[in-house]
Formats: sequence, structure tokens, C-alpha cells
Amino acid sequence: MKNPKQKLIVILGQTATGKSAFAVTLAKKVGGEIISADSRQVYKGLDIGTGKITTREMRGVPHHLLDIVSPKKIFSVSDFTSKAISTMVEIKQRGNVPIIVGGTGFYIDALINGNTLPEVPPNMKLRKILERKSASALFRILQKLDPRRAKEIDQHNPIRLIRAIEIIKALGKVPKQKSVRPKYDTLKIGLALPERELKRRIHTRLFARIRGGMIAEAKRLHKEGLSWKRMEALGLEYRYLAKYLQKKLTKKEMLEQLE
Repeated sequence: MKNPKQKLIVILGQTATGKSAFAVTLAKKVGGEIISADSRQVYKGLDIGTGKITTREMRGVPHHLLDIVSPKKIFSVSDFTSKAISTMVEIKQRGNVPIIVGGTGFYIDALINGNTLPEVPPNMKLRKILERKSASALFRILQKLDPRRAKEIDQHNPIRLIRAIEIIKALGKVPKQKSVRPKYDTLKIGLALPERELKRRIHTRLFARIRGGMIAEAKRLHKEGLSWKRMEALGLEYRYLAKYLQKKLTKKEMLEQLE
């Protein structure tokens, strides 16, 4: 008889649907430990802008893959899967249930189904050229090189766009990802809200983060050596905060675009 698959709970949902709080409540009931599947909460210092859970909000539930790497470095999907798998083994050895909370769907898909992009080494010469271009310019390049991949990718994420172009230059195209049989016995719980309530929560949360020091956090990160270009590449809040702090946007424009 084959060994049974490891049990795994995954909590997904749009931003502001309450995934973190729900995960903590569930973990308390089932003896769980939480693994963050958020591509920006892995970075140290990106706290207010990413809405990172606080120690008080954790209510004693262990959380993993938060604050593990400098924002100056790139943390890849293969880095995530490697660390998540080893963490899950440790959680199981303690007799607890791993609960993945995300966040970043690409990370979750890679972990559960083994869908990852090919291992192509970084082309630093090419990256230096591409990093000077805007996300829209990078997206146009990708559309010409590989229209199929362009339809699948986040066209506002320069890191992923550059990586896709890098792979195409090395292999001729981005190989289509192959789905494999799921590795785990997974229970997926998706949280959703009516659009009106979701927008209300996002609006409330955004202004709470501004009052909580999100702009000061971005200033501090830059003062500590995080370049504006890298901050913009981190996406969402940090992209618009970086543009505002460089006086490329007014505060009103920053808030409108971010929301």
C-alpha cells in the first residue's frame, strides 16, 4: 500500500477578504501552523504596506516564511517551494497541520501541483538592459517574443516580465507549464465577498495603513538602501509609494492609483 498523501489546508482569496484572521481561527481549532504564501511578506521590513500579520494577531499560532529575506534580494518561486516543503515536514513531525495562506496564487500552484518555470540561470547583462525599461515596454517586448506567455503573465510586474524575457532569450520560448498530479491531500478554502463590501474594506484598510505609517516605512526602506527601482518592482503599495516619494505622483494620484 502506498503511503497516504500529506494533508494540507490552503486558504485563498482576494485581498481584504480576511484570510489571515480566518487562518488563525482555523489553526487554533485543528492544531495548525501557518505558512505564508505571499511573495512580498517574505521580505524584512515590508510590514505596513503588505499588511503583515502582527504578533498579537497571530494569537500564539506559529507563522512561517515571514521576514526571511532582504528586500534587496529576489526571492523566487523555487525558493518558496523549497522552504515551504521543508517547513511542512517539520510541522508534520510536530504532529500539527500545515495551513498555507496566500497571497500569491503562483506560489500555491507551484507547491501543490509542481508547476514551475524552467531553471534558466540569470543573464545579468540582459537584466541590466531590461531593468531600464518600464513595465509596459517590457510587456510589449514579451508580446512580440511569446504572445502565449504574455496572455498569462501579470503585465504590471517587471520582475516576472524580465524573467520571462530572460527565459525566452535562453530557450526560444517559455515552455508551457505541465500540470502534474497533486502531491498533497489538499483542502482548499476560498474566501469571497460581494464587490461593494470588498471595495469598502480595501478603502478602509488603505487609509488605515497610511495613518499607520506606510509612507514613513517606504522612506525608511529607501534610506536603508532599497533603490526606488527595486521598490517599484516589489509592486502594489510600494510601486506607488516609490513614485510618490520621487514626486512622479501627487499624494492624491498615488492613493487613487493604488486603490
